[in-house]
Amino acid sequence: MNVNRDKPDLWKVDIAKSVEFYNNWFIKFAPKAFRETRIKTTKQVEEALQWTENLTNIRPETLQRYPSVLPMLRMTTCPPIARDRLIGLAGVSPNLVTNMEIYERIPPRMDKQDLLENLQKVSVIIEKMADPDIFVWKERGDKGTEEEIHRASTVVADRLCGVVAGPIIRNAQKQRQLAAMKAWLEANSYRELKPGEAEGFLSMPPGTFSFHFNVPITLDNGRNVNLPIDAVIMRKDAKEGSFPVLFEAKSAGDFTNTNKRRKEEVIKKQQLRKTYGENINFYLFLCGYFDSGYLGYEAAEGIDWVWEHRIDDLTQLNF
Repeated sequence: MNVNRDKPDLWKVDIAKSVEFYNNWFIKFAPKAFRETRIKTTKQVEEALQWTENLTNIRPETLQRYPSVLPMLRMTTCPPIARDRLIGLAGVSPNLVTNMEIYERIPPRMDKQDLLENLQKVSVIIEKMADPDIFVWKERGDKGTEEEIHRASTVVADRLCGVVAGPIIRNAQKQRQLAAMKAWLEANSYRELKPGEAEGFLSMPPGTFSFHFNVPITLDNGRNVNLPIDAVIMRKDAKEGSFPVLFEAKSAGDFTNTNKRRKEEVIKKQQLRKTYGENINFYLFLCGYFDSGYLGYEAAEGIDWVWEHRIDDLTQLNF
């Protein structure tokens, strides 16, 4: 059944309303989400400074014990150092830096002596390039006052949050989208699936829904993997063996990135249909900057959507 993909005469109006909806949310809530993350990150930076004696003694053993501190340390320099730039400046193993930043660990098979030598090189670069306007105590030769340390932590946290501002906003927006969907479903007599209530998405009881659900699929190479789905809803009138309806919640703050990533949903739908057949239902739940180019591409690939600003369109899917 079609909801919006077969109604191009409505797209222009819906795009404008969706952009307005997103912008109103962004102005009201995005600063709050960013501030909350910055406060949390500031506390983490203060803790990391304790480990390094307020950036006066960055020991290899400390980096080995707390590998997750490396992204923060890159933001303490003048100028802040990108990951690849640090690898080049320090002349260290890319595998080491990748493991520390992405997996928050030390490479399990790395020779201990090589490890300590590489970490020492990282320490030297960070201490040498530490921003003197932030860590004012370094020139004095002491470890700073409580006020100076908090101020420095706030600046570094702001730098860190600036790097990940996009993900922070997207995460807050997705949480809000799913909260809106949950409120609508519960208002229409659906309930959230209890932990352990269903072995998989095919065994969900009628009238239930779940978020962040893993759906197993088979790839072209025959390998079985889990595909994360934002929302899975089993209709109240579902018969035994029926597929639930799957939703991908998408939000965007500009038109450019949506068109760059529009193939992602198509690939996900293809993987689902290859595994489960043509009867599985996959929809998008959209909010923000999705233009006619994006909508036309998805529609041509057989993907339909519900706009968040018109969430009652969910009734067209027999919910």
